[in-house]
Amino acid sequence: MPIDLAEALAAHPYPGRGVLRCRTAAGAELAAYFLTGRSPASRARALRATPDGALTVVPTDVREHDDLRHYPAVRRCGERVVYGNGEQVATVADRLDAGRSPLEALDGLDYEPDPPIFTPRLTVVADTRPGGPSWLGAARRSAASRTATDRLFLRLDALAPGEGVLLTTYQGPAAAPATGAPYLEVATPVPDATALLDRLWSALPPEYRVAAAVFAPSAFPEVLLRHATD
Repeated sequence: MPIDLAEALAAHPYPGRGVLRCRTAAGAELAAYFLTGRSPASRARALRATPDGALTVVPTDVREHDDLRHYPAVRRCGERVVYGNGEQVATVADRLDAGRSPLEALDGLDYEPDPPIFTPRLTVVADTRPGGPSWLGAARRSAASRTATDRLFLRLDALAPGEGVLLTTYQGPAAAPATGAPYLEVATPVPDATALLDRLWSALPPEYRVAAAVFAPSAFPEVLLRHATD
């Protein structure tokens, strides 16, 4: 049986970045993306809307662009919305715009070149039509000796009210984060988007919170945002 979203996140002392696709108890189809950070550079970030309607992770101090920290986090492509934890969001969105299928668009991605952690790249393609499917992709480094990328794909169909799927980049303590589980099925017994953002935010470790976004794919670029600096 799925565990509550808050309980799932509480078991991750340092979750890193995460993506969530879910339905509320009332049946609303929602998506979420969140950021936490250990270093001053990782905490000096915010989620900002761009003129073309995307949502981007940007620095909040005077700092050069860093491909691993600053990237498009959410972008709409016709009847789909792409969101994730890195520059691959733009790659996947461009592939969808070029006519590729969601699975084709998610294939060929690699984990981040940030040894020794080798952060997974997490990406969601969410259909904006009521009851439409979602595709979740994770590009991960093997826990064995292989350096080739393991690419995992999950298609979600017809989530029930109060159900969701969560992916996080990390699990374990901040001092020694480990790659997160491929995915977690969670319970999201909340009435609406505001309540989901409240539950998500309160479950993140306060000392590492950076930003979080909750939105209905069908209504994006409308989005609820929260920042540690609010």
